[in-house]
Amino acid sequence: MTSSEQIVASRLDGGLAALGIPVDGEQRRRLLALVGLLHKWNRAYNLTAVRTPEEMVTRHLLDSAAVLPFVRGRELLDVGSGPGLPGLVLAILAPSLAVTLLDSNGKKVRFQRQAVMELGLGNVTPVQARVEAFEPVAGGYAQVISRAFSSLGDFITLTERLVAPDGEWLAMKGPAVDDELAGLPDAVAVATRHDLAVPYENGSRLLVVLRHRDVTQA
Repeated sequence: MTSSEQIVASRLDGGLAALGIPVDGEQRRRLLALVGLLHKWNRAYNLTAVRTPEEMVTRHLLDSAAVLPFVRGRELLDVGSGPGLPGLVLAILAPSLAVTLLDSNGKKVRFQRQAVMELGLGNVTPVQARVEAFEPVAGGYAQVISRAFSSLGDFITLTERLVAPDGEWLAMKGPAVDDELAGLPDAVAVATRHDLAVPYENGSRLLVVLRHRDVTQA
């Protein structure tokens, strides 16, 4: 292992420990392989503005892992998944979780498929489609997550038909989320919100959990 690889591995190990997330050897191998694959593809296809493997650990892997305690159920839809984040990370950390990655960008979905193949992730399904054209599983998803939508209102409006009646939206946002909450549809309410302490990250990160209003009040 090179010195650079040791730094990446050390940051991953320290970050997961700080988050209280135990991993076995295979999960650790897959997470490190995901960083290497993302860094390799990024040089050719510009998948993310984050350039170094060390920062990819912080801003992609640990940022994604921080929401693991709030993931429930057997199926998760990651909308606007880009290169597969947070879905790939959550699928590695929760092998019993069936994750669907949805994105309309061809090169990013090609990366998702390559990652699924190389990492041997049988619980991940990449889909290239616009969210408006995507057909959900029967009954909808228990949870729909995104860290890429620019507007919370758009996220809810575009995915409302994809969420089960008793399901949840998980919106990974920055501090500007308070300005966006005013634009929520009347049928949707904030259930909980959580500050995410992402190791090695100085910026503020939040997870907003939303539900259909009638379910929240039931």
